[in-house]
Amino acid sequence: MEVYLDNSATTRVFPEVAELIKEIMCEDYGNPSSLHRKGIQAEQHLRHAKETLAGILKVNEKELFFTSGGTESDNLALIGCALANQRRGKHLITTQIEHPAVLQTMKYLEGLGFRVTYLPVDGTGRIRMEDLRRSVADDTTLVSIMHTNNEIGSLQPIAEAGTLIKKINPDTLFHVDAVQGFGKARIYPKRMNIDLLSASGHKIHGPKGVGLLYVGEKVKIQPILFGGGQQMNLRSGTDNVPGIAGMAKAAEMLYSHLEEDVNRLYHCKRYFVNGLKRMENVRINGLLPDGSYGEGTASHVLSASFIGVRSEVLLHALEDEGIYVSAGSACSARKPQPSATLRAMGVEKARLESAIRFSFSVDTTEKELDYTLKVLYDKIPVLRRYTRRA
Repeated sequence: MEVYLDNSATTRVFPEVAELIKEIMCEDYGNPSSLHRKGIQAEQHLRHAKETLAGILKVNEKELFFTSGGTESDNLALIGCALANQRRGKHLITTQIEHPAVLQTMKYLEGLGFRVTYLPVDGTGRIRMEDLRRSVADDTTLVSIMHTNNEIGSLQPIAEAGTLIKKINPDTLFHVDAVQGFGKARIYPKRMNIDLLSASGHKIHGPKGVGLLYVGEKVKIQPILFGGGQQMNLRSGTDNVPGIAGMAKAAEMLYSHLEEDVNRLYHCKRYFVNGLKRMENVRINGLLPDGSYGEGTASHVLSASFIGVRSEVLLHALEDEGIYVSAGSACSARKPQPSATLRAMGVEKARLESAIRFSFSVDTTEKELDYTLKVLYDKIPVLRRYTRRA
């Protein structure tokens, strides 16, 4: 039996999305910048994609820009805004648990002379509003806070943060990395004081190689790619029509019955946690202050530590049984190292070295979870005995 529980890394493309992509690649394959009929056909797909995504986010179509993925969207938002607004100030704020696409970009900006404040998180993986309040200053040009943590599924208080930032300094831009949140929650930038928002196609059952960046119409930003001047000169390069259309189609499908899907994902999470609780020395990471793990945490992400078994060992033991999980962020999975998120939370070494991420999708079934739990029940005691002997 094959069980895929690594949906935070990537998702299986919906069949309907794959069919649309094939149609565009094989039939409506024109360059949307071309003036002939083939180009117009391609441009119509772009227009429909923008209409769809703008409707989901409740924003204007002209505020949406397409990129090669979440990483490029984050880079464009941070570098483009930092450079465009540096005369007003060179102070930036983010958190200690951001995705590498944000953290590494901030490190790059530090090398250019910007000052970056990295907000700590509490034991649940959430920032404290008081820390944010003390950090925003007159020279703060940009704050970047992720919507959903990709390793433990903690949800940041985005709406509250947006309100606080604008109250202290209305000119400070607010960027939200919503790569893990888009498709799992209703996010409305204009209502939440979000100036820039990043999303990715392959996290929502769309294709890889395509991303989205919302840029509020009053945001001052400059390009980081230069070429033919496509997308209002902000993001040059021939538009990835199949990818863009596929991402919009996937988003349309998810948001047409979002609440139903999210409830089902929470059911999977509760079902799986209840099974894990029957095992000894298993700790759930990212619990809410009251010890719960339902609403208030991401519906699709669960981090658990199997004390006494190293993450990489358990990952491959599960793989041998056809179960696919992750030991952390997929972007650093081939560089074995303890989770940066768990380290920032102050998690002890035993939990840090034994953490596994399970991430669900709308395709996940109880049968798959039962099989995974059975394998864990069988494998963990054996692996612990082996570890003690070693």
